[in-house]
Amino acid sequence: QVQLVESGGGLVQAGGPLRLSCAASGNIFRTNTMGWYRQAPGRQRELVATITSGGSTNYADSVKGRFTISRSNAKNTVYLQMNSLKPEDTAVYYCNVQWYNTNWRAINYWGQGTQVTVSL
Repeated sequence: QVQLVESGGGLVQAGGPLRLSCAASGNIFRTNTMGWYRQAPGRQRELVATITSGGSTNYADSVKGRFTISRSNAKNTVYLQMNSLKPEDTAVYYCNVQWYNTNWRAINYWGQGTQVTVSL
């Protein structure tokens, strides 16, 4: 079984920084993609950023230039450094790890979510 434990959420003023961490444990395939998604009230969950085990990154347009995703393969941990936060970044942030099995079926695990609230 795989567990993802997130930390670092909280309340921050607009323009401020916040750093999220997510530690994965369990039977994780070495070649994988880790990422952050978020869900605001009344909205669908959306991609924020992903990073492969090889270091390739992908960002939502709304966070490019403000957020940076990184990871430690040795620690199976992914980080999200969020700068210049805006009230519209307020959401529950979820950590995700994904890989493909031998049948090319996507295997996904999710964290429990951490609240990020950005005030004016």
